[in-house]
Amino acid sequence: MGIVKSYPITKIVYGEKKEISDSIIVKGSTYKTNGEGYIVVKYPDMCTIVLDEITTEHLTIKAMSDTVIKTNKLIDEEYEEIQLEKFASVELRFIIDNWYVMSSDGLKNS
Repeated sequence: MGIVKSYPITKIVYGEKKEISDSIIVKGSTYKTNGEGYIVVKYPDMCTIVLDEITTEHLTIKAMSDTVIKTNKLIDEEYEEIQLEKFASVELRFIIDNWYVMSSDGLKNS
């Protein structure tokens, strides 16, 4: 799996300091979030992004290819996964026990 990372930054997630790359480019078929703020998906086929609420609380994803976003929590209190078509983007925030879509320009219900 190919991943291109930005320079690391220090971020506090759930009261813990973490050294993370704020922006990454995913060039693989599957990726689990690790505190990033921005992800660009450039895998030529379908890519799956798995949301990890332990490390990530706010995230913007730009899909340059078809992308499925999955979580073991619910998205908008209803969905276990959502699909983004090529060139769509979505902003997600984890609040208490759910992920919420804060902004989107191409979201499809799954």
